[in-house]
Amino acid sequence: MTTDHQQRVAVVTGAARGIGAGVARRLAADGMAVAVLDLDESACRPVVDEITAAGGRALAVGADVADPEQVEAAVQRIADELGAPTVLVNNAGIIRDNLIFKMTVEDWDAVMAVHLRGAFLMTKACQAHMTTARYGRIVNLSSTSAQGNRGQVNYSAAKAGMQGFTKTLAIELGTFGVTANAIAPGFIETEMTAETAARIGIGFDELKQMASQQAAVARTGRPEDIAHAVSFFVSEGAGFTTGQVLYVAGGPCD
Repeated sequence: MTTDHQQRVAVVTGAARGIGAGVARRLAADGMAVAVLDLDESACRPVVDEITAAGGRALAVGADVADPEQVEAAVQRIADELGAPTVLVNNAGIIRDNLIFKMTVEDWDAVMAVHLRGAFLMTKACQAHMTTARYGRIVNLSSTSAQGNRGQVNYSAAKAGMQGFTKTLAIELGTFGVTANAIAPGFIETEMTAETAARIGIGFDELKQMASQQAAVARTGRPEDIAHAVSFFVSEGAGFTTGQVLYVAGGPCD
């Protein structure tokens, strides 16, 4: 592990559970100090405790990524307590699934606020530290749903938007040594996909079996699969890879 004064500081949003927690653990294992950020600070503490027990540095941070003042305060706290953040993983997300004729304006706005507004605000706050350092790594979580998915017009639109957001960041920030890439997961075993199974009225094991039958690798994904891809994108050696969308879905995607 690098010494503290050389140690990269990473921020992972939506990191109290699921993919975000897996990414936070992996980046800590890679030698980074990690800000574990989620809506509820107390929910982040088990992940932080796990990282610190393994000898890493981590900080639990509670913030609503869609609130500009909370984001500014959170990033300032991270800079003060861990160091200037030069790695950002925009993972925070929610689902409010429904067919379009049933979807409320509130459900549309809520999904857009967390995914797109949240990624915008977190990136705007962190890029100031990155451009000053002339180094940065940004990874945005998209989804295979960006290609369209029944009952997810809001989520699909948000995840497609994350790809355009990523490509534009790559263009704007590249000359400052900052890369921006997106990862589009397929079916990953998390609390969110378990909630999806409950919503559509089938068992989680049944949903996982259906998903594994559709995957070329004949299994469902796990948070570690996404964390491994993030680890590459945020590595020192990935400085010539930017503006890319990587589908981590167990098979080919168009």
